[in-house]
Amino acid sequence: MKNFVLCIVVLFSILSCEEDVSFNNPSVQVTKNNVFWRALDSKATLGSNGSVVIEAYTGYDILTLKTTSTTVQSYSLGNSNSKTAVFEITEDTGKITYTTGITIGDGEIIITDYDDVNKTISGTFKFNAENTDSNSAGEPVLNFQHGVFYKVPVELTAP
Repeated sequence: MKNFVLCIVVLFSILSCEEDVSFNNPSVQVTKNNVFWRALDSKATLGSNGSVVIEAYTGYDILTLKTTSTTVQSYSLGNSNSKTAVFEITEDTGKITYTTGITIGDGEIIITDYDDVNKTISGTFKFNAENTDSNSAGEPVLNFQHGVFYKVPVELTAP
């Protein structure tokens, strides 16, 4: 009887094992002011001049990362308008825009992989973006840490 019960327990143990794997591919996520933020959709656009714009969306937010090329390297933010990070929040009271640019904010975008065959781009980012609307009720600066974009599909812009 003990062997029968033991066999039943082992059988149920084996049958109840389940592998619940979900893939988050493509993905853009970041810690925004110490709160986890993940995009519902993302895309990247390759410009005719070689620049790349990565856009990530939720229902009310748009994150835009812009670099001058797809070269695997680090791109500094806060010293150029060709390498920027922008975060737009749409609320009932209107839109609040946080940005980096020349002497505005700081940070970096690091491209770790550009797959020219499968047309995807991956990398990391972190930045501090300033509220560009002085009349806005939003915070003066947003902090983004531990940002990752992974296998975001890249499309070409029309010439």
